Amino acid sequence: MNGQILTISPDLVQKIGGMVILPLKEYEKLRQKAAEVFSLKGKRAQELDLLVRDGETEYKAGRCKTIQSLADLD
Repeated sequence: MNGQILTISPDLVQKIGGMVILPLKEYEKLRQKAAEVFSLKGKRAQELDLLVRDGETEYKAGRCKTIQSLADLD
């Protein structure tokens, strides 16, 4: 840096739920690796919500197994 001081209010950090400070190059790398965000609405969104909820329920109940490849599926 060139000797500049940046002051961030602790109250503001608490109010917004935290803060992350990264070098710009690192931020750009993370942005490139980020997955696209899709937004569904209506019936398709509800169907996906149910599918995810069912998957979470099965996972928590221990009905999931780890596989090495799709060939390991029954």
